[in-house]
Amino acid sequence: MLGNTSGKAFRVTTSGEAFGPALLGIVEGVPAGVPLVESDIQYELDRRRPGQSTIATPRQESDSVRILSGTLDKITTGAPIGLVIENEWATPERIAAYADEKDIIKPGHATYTYFAKYGIHRDWVADGRANGRETAMRVAAGAIAKKLLASVGVEIVGYTKALGGISAPAMPYETIREHADDSQVRCPDAETAERMLKRALAAKKDGESIGGIVEVIAHNVPVGWGEPVYDKLDANLARALMSIGSVKGVEIGSGFAVAAMVGSENNDLPCVEDDHISFRTNHAGGILGGISTGEDIVVRMAVKPTPTIAKEQETVDMVTKQSVTFRCKTATDSAIVPRMVPIAEAMVALTLIDHAMLASTKVAGKDDKQ
Repeated sequence: MLGNTSGKAFRVTTSGEAFGPALLGIVEGVPAGVPLVESDIQYELDRRRPGQSTIATPRQESDSVRILSGTLDKITTGAPIGLVIENEWATPERIAAYADEKDIIKPGHATYTYFAKYGIHRDWVADGRANGRETAMRVAAGAIAKKLLASVGVEIVGYTKALGGISAPAMPYETIREHADDSQVRCPDAETAERMLKRALAAKKDGESIGGIVEVIAHNVPVGWGEPVYDKLDANLARALMSIGSVKGVEIGSGFAVAAMVGSENNDLPCVEDDHISFRTNHAGGILGGISTGEDIVVRMAVKPTPTIAKEQETVDMVTKQSVTFRCKTATDSAIVPRMVPIAEAMVALTLIDHAMLASTKVAGKDDKQ
């Protein structure tokens, strides 16, 4: 299986399945001299962790991370950083529960495509690496990227923009940053958050699930990050977010709304404030020509309804080629969107730190020579 490495100057390679012994990660490109301990990473993992709300899967994992290499006396050495997260939920009894449905195509999942590509030797337990469990290591690596970005003043904040057809109003960045994690649904607007929660609980009661939109804002990104032509910053951001399971669309800035605009509406007019060039609007989402403009980078991703639902559905047995019915017996998220917020933030952070290093931006670290 290829495709488990992300980045060029800041490289992240992950491995591990939903019910394997552990998730593993190797992070390359972290400068020497950066203070780094498990608690720096654990904060972000706790935000992604399951079992924390009435609409999330009850699966209980501490998601405790250990740093195995790349630090000495709690300071990075410049060597690859090795990370491990043990899978505590992966007991023999829980693994055995999947055996009687291993040949059944679970609607909306990667069951069939993994079977078609890897055959009978694929990991059939909760769809193995196609399970959202693998994103925990993305978040761990993203926490390191966030720490490095903070050293040059870049902040990354995500929130639930829409859930089950209910959308949040436009809000200032400061409001989003301060209140993004206030509610179970991770919507900064309290009234909208309450409506979203009711919608998610109603779906759960009906054995259903709902999708939504996550918006991520990268604040204080310097001008000049991005590598045209094939490594445009927006192209790499879209690739990073689309690599997350259940994401079916990405837009940047005004996104698909630009299709209904005329040029004079869509163009962000430049101006000078305090001898600094900025823009009166931000339809471009902080990126022009694949290069950051200095305005906030604004990206949104569309998340499909969680395919694991409690309703009985018609499907097919891949081996016998017979029609069967399937009802999920395992833990479910009626709305996975809120748990996708820290994952989306991590992928944006990983993309931005990679481009920062490609642009030779100096991030936190010591260059002392002994």
